[in-house]
Amino acid sequence: MFFSARPDLRRCFLPKTSSALSASPFDDIRALLPMMPAASETAAEAVRQREASLTKPLGSLGRLEEIVAFLAAWQDNPRPHMDRPLVAIFAANHGVAARGVSAYPSSVTRTMMENFGKGGAAVNQICGTFGTGLKVFELALDLPTGDITERPAMDEAAAAATFAFGMEAIAGDIDLLCLGEMGIGNTTVAAAIYHGLYGGNARDWVGQGTGVDAAGLERKIEAVEKSVALHRELLADPLHLMRCLGGREIAAMAGAILAARIERIPVLLDGYVTCAAAAILHALHPAAIDHCLAGHVSGEEPHARVLERLGKKPLLDLGLRLGEGSGAALAVGIVKAALACHDGMATFEEAGVAERL
Repeated sequence: MFFSARPDLRRCFLPKTSSALSASPFDDIRALLPMMPAASETAAEAVRQREASLTKPLGSLGRLEEIVAFLAAWQDNPRPHMDRPLVAIFAANHGVAARGVSAYPSSVTRTMMENFGKGGAAVNQICGTFGTGLKVFELALDLPTGDITERPAMDEAAAAATFAFGMEAIAGDIDLLCLGEMGIGNTTVAAAIYHGLYGGNARDWVGQGTGVDAAGLERKIEAVEKSVALHRELLADPLHLMRCLGGREIAAMAGAILAARIERIPVLLDGYVTCAAAAILHALHPAAIDHCLAGHVSGEEPHARVLERLGKKPLLDLGLRLGEGSGAALAVGIVKAALACHDGMATFEEAGVAERL
């Protein structure tokens, strides 16, 4: 399935009057955190009990068994299912791209959106292979965010509206959410987020992205250093960090992750840029991404360190650095296999096999 939402989001990014706002546009986001449901240990234990009765040595399917228990816990269902997995791609453009931090111009973002629509991208093929739905959300591509080396990417109202749009984007009867993104310049933005959150040197968090050359890599590092230095006084608050350094796709993905948690929908994270959205939520509340699995570890070298910070062990390590949800979409196959084994294997009693001593 392919669905492309191309809303005119300009109205979402216009400042609202003070009478329409609470004390801060971010207050409504913070108010959602106490609403996050916990994992169901009862459902997870039911899965473990069934696993113990299946015709295999206990624990012999390794992480496949863990995946099923994870799904059960977050779906609150002792017999978890995955009938309608969805890959949701959020696309946006970035003012910082004008600084030559990417090997491609910003116009490529729209070109790739058209490619998704025609079914010509890698993620289209992967989704088709595993029967996964695909939705693509364009976030005002003709209205790039502010150049983060000179000013905030968004104001509070814009960032909160984009976060809310991401929450609404998961509407529908889905049972697994895979997140992806598209946006020239967004590995620079992600690197700035990681540098702002985790410190160190800017160089520690900057990778090759789209394959930028040596000179472009130095421009990218310089942009990350400059942007974090410029906004440093605001970066202690993860939501202000998001609006100062982030992009619309990152704010929307953060909203989608939180909405999925509230709706008990497990999430598969994609790569380096997608995890920037997860890192913001993790900084906001350490348990906010407990319902997320890392679909893969990217070939973008800093991603492995990001996953360590987030406490996530990737399902796949294939050297991918494409983005567009490709790694998370591939991991759907692993999740489907885990569920098939759990549901389809016979028990010792059904197979007439003597149980272990």
